[in-house]
Amino acid sequence: MIEPYHGAVFDPATGSGGMFVQSARFVSEHKKEPSRELSIHGHEKVGMNVALARMNLAMHGLEGEIREANSYYDDPFESSGRFDFVLANPPFNVNAVDKERLEADVGKGRRFPFALPSVDNANYLWIQLFYSALNVKGRAGFVMANSASDARSSEMEIRKQLINSRVVEAIVAVGPNMFYTVTLPCTLWFLDKAKSGADRTNTVLFLDARRIYRQVDRAHRDWTSAQIGFLANIVRLYRGEEVDFTLGGDVAETKLAEIFGKKPKYADVAGLCKGATLEEIEAQGWSLNPGRYVGVAPGEAVSDEDFKEQLETLNEELESLNTQARDLEQIIAGNVAEILEA
Repeated sequence: MIEPYHGAVFDPATGSGGMFVQSARFVSEHKKEPSRELSIHGHEKVGMNVALARMNLAMHGLEGEIREANSYYDDPFESSGRFDFVLANPPFNVNAVDKERLEADVGKGRRFPFALPSVDNANYLWIQLFYSALNVKGRAGFVMANSASDARSSEMEIRKQLINSRVVEAIVAVGPNMFYTVTLPCTLWFLDKAKSGADRTNTVLFLDARRIYRQVDRAHRDWTSAQIGFLANIVRLYRGEEVDFTLGGDVAETKLAEIFGKKPKYADVAGLCKGATLEEIEAQGWSLNPGRYVGVAPGEAVSDEDFKEQLETLNEELESLNTQARDLEQIIAGNVAEILEA
């Protein structure tokens, strides 16, 4: 979906460098030489992971700059507005980030352009780091906790600004056990700064891919080449681009034709995809949860997994409201005490 054919690629949550290897594989599949096409940059907090990432690149014939750094506080590549592509699988729901150390990096043109979230959760710090690292035509793709799609309060305000900046291209719902480091269902976020001015400027594509997978073993799932090709070509149709079956071949082409016709053209499909307008997203409280827009396919009942996810979302929202209520209680109690003491 990001299509990193050529340019500078950045991962501020490098880990063992898997995102860079996947980018190189994409370039190779399109008959080009990754070491000539890609300029690789990344940083990672854990020194041992830095060594693993460098070794992983070397094993795949790649070169890049991988540095040891804490992405919240350090910016060794002066990343703002620099990169063509950002790909990352960051840790979810990190707490105890010292926000006082980040205040100098808040504001337009800086690493946290929208605001610092008031909650003790780093999801929206990561999202802003990915967004701010892109150049004017840059694209980003990253894995994110489901809870970030519907987070309330200050996180919702940041998400609202991100959506109104017209860079959110697509959000893909993914089922459990699709990543070795993430067992829960999650979402894939795709940003495109070059989208502004296109026909899709005021829409966001939502894809529900939770029922698209191959069961590898009891605890692991993945996508086949055909499934990846099918999903990627839905995005291409949405963008008005030519389809590309380099990945997935005839199987992906047949599946796409089955749903979108022999001369495929994008259309919303209940239970699979929906191009939602900004007005529709605003009506949903600026939610980026695909389930709110895609709906359920005709004749298909809501699954236990869907119900559990919806219940978890509602519970998270309830916890957030309870926290706000407790904060208000303290403020009111303090105000009353001041009045009585006066």
